[in-house]
Amino acid sequence: MASAGEGRGVALRRTGFSVKRQTGFGVIAWLCFFMLYLPILTLVLFSFNADQSMAVWGGFSFRWYESAWHNQTVQDASLRSLQIAFIAAILATVAATMAALATTRGRAFRGEQAAYAMINTPLIVPEIVTATALLIFFASIKVSTGYTGLGYLIAAHTAFCIPFAYLPIRARLESMDLTLETAAGDLYATPWQAFRRITLPLLWPGIIAGLMLAFVISLDDVVITELVKSGGQDTLPTYMLGQLRRIVTPEINAISTVFLLLSVVIVTLFFLLSRQRS
Repeated sequence: MASAGEGRGVALRRTGFSVKRQTGFGVIAWLCFFMLYLPILTLVLFSFNADQSMAVWGGFSFRWYESAWHNQTVQDASLRSLQIAFIAAILATVAATMAALATTRGRAFRGEQAAYAMINTPLIVPEIVTATALLIFFASIKVSTGYTGLGYLIAAHTAFCIPFAYLPIRARLESMDLTLETAAGDLYATPWQAFRRITLPLLWPGIIAGLMLAFVISLDDVVITELVKSGGQDTLPTYMLGQLRRIVTPEINAISTVFLLLSVVIVTLFFLLSRQRS
């Protein structure tokens, strides 16, 4: 009896536990996908609705895409969103790269884990808390200087995007073999030469992945932008939010579909680059 029990235990350890084999796993998985993506598919479908109704199908048409394309307010908000996201993503990626190098390639220092936790705190803290803190901070600067330009939005987006860029860059650094960097040091390369010729070329996939992730996070942000922006500084997400408070037309669906497509392309590229090892 004991040997039979031991045999079953060994067989169980060999096969392992798989959640996919549990009763109802497939049903629950499909239900989750259904609840997540059916509303998005509905939005995409009704962006091609010829009728102005948001709920009644009136035929296939590109009417609302043409309307959004010729809407000057949408054009201004889109260009402003791209400008802020591009600058904020570059600044956040530079800061994240330096932070990742300091926490993975430098000498260990007291408080290193605390620094790592502080960098990633914005990922844990509710976004409204971060937005309120940035609002109070920048409002005091506005009162003191009188400056109300886009610099505040760029700075706010940069601060929020740093941890998103930091994670893929740090993950890339941790997966890199130190042998080549050590060999460069043995061959009398200075730290800057070793970084420029060895570390940076190997790190590029992580940097590009972090840049794209920061870009899409900044591009899609609503809460921080809504609290920090001044008058006339609407980005595309805040413009859409304002339209939802007034008159809702399928033009919002068309804009959302384009936004969704752009986000999917960027996230797909991020996924492919984050998997690259060589």
